[in-house]
Order: sequence, then structure tokens, then C-alpha cells
Amino acid sequence: MEFLNVIAAAVAAFAFGAIWYIAMSKPWMAASGVTEEQQRSSGPMPYVIGLLAMVLVAGMMRHLLGTAGVTTVSGGAIAGFGVGAFLITPWVAMNYGFALRKPALTLIDGVNSVAGCTIMGAVLNAF
Repeated sequence: MEFLNVIAAAVAAFAFGAIWYIAMSKPWMAASGVTEEQQRSSGPMPYVIGLLAMVLVAGMMRHLLGTAGVTTVSGGAIAGFGVGAFLITPWVAMNYGFALRKPALTLIDGVNSVAGCTIMGAVLNAF
């Protein structure tokens, strides 16, 4: 059953990311320097990598929530928020800083990390 929780949480976060990046596609492209042509020609690999990454994050979050004894939906959401806001986003910000990326890219990707992990934490404890 835990495996299904992990898959459901990963898919929920991935779905949020799809909606988020559709809404933020133009600002994201401007901040990242990726063109529409490059995006179209990238094929399915970025999506495959993205979904696999969500499964890995959800699996680790399942472990962390279980180890910490977090069992409620709200507790999972709060823990997920913390993972996104205080682990993933700062690390991404550091990498983007050294890569000389625009701060807007950190903001756009950071919102996805925070919201996605919040959703994951809630879904992991929803059933």
C-alpha cells in the first residue's frame, strides 16, 4: 500500500508542476534562456526524468514522514512545505547562483518545489 501512496503523491506533484509550468511557460523560458523550439525538440526525456524524480522524492518523503511519526494530512503538508522551502529550493538557488541564472528562475522553480512537496506530503498521508 505504501508503494501506491508514493506513486499517487508523485503523480499529484507532477500534475501540479505541469499546470504550474504551463502557466509560467513564458516567464520560465525568459529566465532560463530556453527557446520554444528547444523545448519542442527535447522529446519526452525531460518528462520521464521529471516523473522519476517525483517518485524518488515522494519515496524519501514517505520514509521521512514515517520515521518522524507524521501521520496526518496537515502534518504531511507542513513537512512537505518544509522540505520544499528549506531543502530543495535553497539548494536549487545555490546551483542557479553559481550557474549565473536569473533570480526569476529560482523563484519560478522554487514555487514548484515548495508546492509540489506540500502536495506530496498531504497525499502521502491522505490514505
